[in-house]
Amino acid sequence: MIEEDRHSIYTPPPSTRSLARRETLWGLAFLSPWLIGLVVFTALPIVASLVLSFTNFNILHPESLRFIGFDNYNRMWNELLNNGAVGQSLGVTARFALMSVPLGIGLALGLALLLNQKLLAGKSFFRTLFFMPVLIPLVASTIVWQGFLNGSTGWLAQILRAFGLPAPDWFYDPSWALPGLVLLGIWGIGNMMLIFLAGLQGIPTELYEAVKVDGGGLWARFRHVTLPMISPVLFYNILIAIIGVSQYFTQAYVIDPGGNGRPGGSTLFFNMNLYNEGWSYNNMGYASALAWLMLIIVVIAALVLFRTSARWVFYAGAER
Repeated sequence: MIEEDRHSIYTPPPSTRSLARRETLWGLAFLSPWLIGLVVFTALPIVASLVLSFTNFNILHPESLRFIGFDNYNRMWNELLNNGAVGQSLGVTARFALMSVPLGIGLALGLALLLNQKLLAGKSFFRTLFFMPVLIPLVASTIVWQGFLNGSTGWLAQILRAFGLPAPDWFYDPSWALPGLVLLGIWGIGNMMLIFLAGLQGIPTELYEAVKVDGGGLWARFRHVTLPMISPVLFYNILIAIIGVSQYFTQAYVIDPGGNGRPGGSTLFFNMNLYNEGWSYNNMGYASALAWLMLIIVVIAALVLFRTSARWVFYAGAER
């Protein structure tokens, strides 16, 4: 009898089960605002956009809604092949990504390395100073930079002319519009810098001391210790930067409220084209298809990044 009781399955008393049930209900009650928001403002719009991408939905004439199959996607494909608005906007977005992502990652990492030095005085002040631009609204900061980079009256133009250098007509010259937006984007690398700084402060000092004992210099310490140890942080920042580029809209729209990609289509980002189709031309069905195209591109880029990460991302304690 004792042996049977020893191997029997323990059943909690009714009071314990009731307490666990109440705790579960209270947990769901506290989570319910977030869960409702997730379903209403995220999940349902995602499903709705997928459904609308197969329709001719016009926000001014919802009564004419009808299913058109893959017509929106066929139109997208034709514009891509014939260098229409889709091809041009994807090209602008890709060029911007190739310039802004490496430059932003490099500068943020450089600032983090500088602010991580023990001999630097006023580190807390400089950390706050470099992070403060992140707190400024995008519209306000874009307007400020638009005045700063003005080719005629901007401060940068006056400084360059004082040294006898030509001043580019930023945001009005098709050759300089994208570099101007990249320069504007450097203003907001403080958040990425802090993430790098947190990763740097988690590196054990014993590793640097071991490299010093072996006769390694600054470059050896950076290459063999710093980069491998912060590679997960680097991976995260690259992924977030790619997602950020796919959502780039506000700065370009402030510079060109008409949405035409002024000057000369050089700032016609993909999201600008999507905005025009949905809200200027009222083709919400086609705009939904464009949104899903960008989602597919970002997912592919993320998958490539994840697949290649095994070669260069090091996780402490994980087998290589």
